[in-house]
Amino acid sequence: MKQKKTIKSFNEITNISPAVIAILKQEAKLVTNTRIFFLIISIIILILSAIQSELNFLLFLEPERINRILNYIPQYFPPDFTDWKLYLEDTLITIAMGIWGTLLAAIAAIPLSIMASNNIFPAVVVQPTRRILDAMRAINELVFALIFIVAVGLGPFAGVLALFLHTAGTLGKLFSEVVEAIEPEPVEGIRATGASKIQEVIYGVIPQVIPLWTSFTLYRFEANVRSASVLGIIGAGGIGFSLYQSFGSFQYQKVCAILIILILATSLIDFVSAKVRNWLV
Repeated sequence: MKQKKTIKSFNEITNISPAVIAILKQEAKLVTNTRIFFLIISIIILILSAIQSELNFLLFLEPERINRILNYIPQYFPPDFTDWKLYLEDTLITIAMGIWGTLLAAIAAIPLSIMASNNIFPAVVVQPTRRILDAMRAINELVFALIFIVAVGLGPFAGVLALFLHTAGTLGKLFSEVVEAIEPEPVEGIRATGASKIQEVIYGVIPQVIPLWTSFTLYRFEANVRSASVLGIIGAGGIGFSLYQSFGSFQYQKVCAILIILILATSLIDFVSAKVRNWLV
């Protein structure tokens, strides 16, 4: 009896349903030689990248380095808020730089993104526009800031212009991907009425993409506030200058105070942005 029960239970286990077999066959098709080849190439690239980056996480296990870190961190405490009014003023300048840099970038990204969308314009327009966006994204804000400091002088305006150009390239790319993913039916319906290309964009494209465009813009605003805090190091305004001075004079307690203010400001911006995104999307 026991042997029969054992055989029966084994048959029940191995009795795979046709639906499961179909799924397994479908997944087996995903394992192709081409995908295996690309997986191997990816692993090789990761290994070579690790070598070039000199990755060595074992350094953190060395007693000497552990002691150095343990002796270094306490120098930041307690935070020194003696100049908190100056830090708060610089933080407000940093946020203002982020606001204007993002706003100007979003305005510029709207026409650029539409011109970079395959479903709106032909390749002769799309490809050059995409290369322009690539160039704007490829150059870091710090490099743009160094250029604009020469052009307009030290101060927040150079930082705003640097954030504007780099962010316009990023938003232009993100916006164009949203435009290319829209439903074509509303645009085709408007086109059938004899509307112009501009009217197609205004009434067929913009209403579909506004929520995601706004969400991406808010994300970039958060990132730009963080980036603006670094631009001050090279004289482009904001809290970065005070941060650089405190680091340079080994006043780590003041550094800690500045970082705390930055964290609080960024958290507040993140909270407000999340509420706005939830309301829009």
